[in-house]
Amino acid sequence: MSGIIPDEATPVAALEALDRVRRMEVTQARIFAHRRRTRIRGDVTYTSAGKDKRDPATISSALGNLISSRGWSSSIDIGKVLGRWPELVGTQVAMHCKPVDFSPPLLVIAADSTTWATQLRVLKPTILSALEAGLGSRTITEIEIRGPQGRSFKKGRRSVSGRGPRDTYG
Repeated sequence: MSGIIPDEATPVAALEALDRVRRMEVTQARIFAHRRRTRIRGDVTYTSAGKDKRDPATISSALGNLISSRGWSSSIDIGKVLGRWPELVGTQVAMHCKPVDFSPPLLVIAADSTTWATQLRVLKPTILSALEAGLGSRTITEIEIRGPQGRSFKKGRRSVSGRGPRDTYG
């Protein structure tokens, strides 16, 4: 019994119990002060079994955050369209046309012949809905269809230096 002077009227057991309670209060006060200091310093505090910001993230959310933070979403959309082109539009259509430029939301398609270019212009709404269903989002909202490129006569036998045949009037 440290620091307690017993009276004749006070039983010794009661005084010992009071001393234990006082020591417990000092110990608990130290624990609470330590917790307060650690929160202020920013040390790790542990929580219960509920959701916490320190819990591991799912792969899909982690990759989604990475893609959006790096600005790769358009590159991934391009890869989806180019990699799955025959699957998205069908094998027969894919044999006669191919995507040549993709800057979302515009997709530029080049056809083998003018006949296929005309057919693709007729099928444009169907192709748009197939692309939306296959990609899962409205990544592509416009389609530009180009026919085969004509031959350029800037070089070769049929080229003329200067202004050319327009130069005959004066």
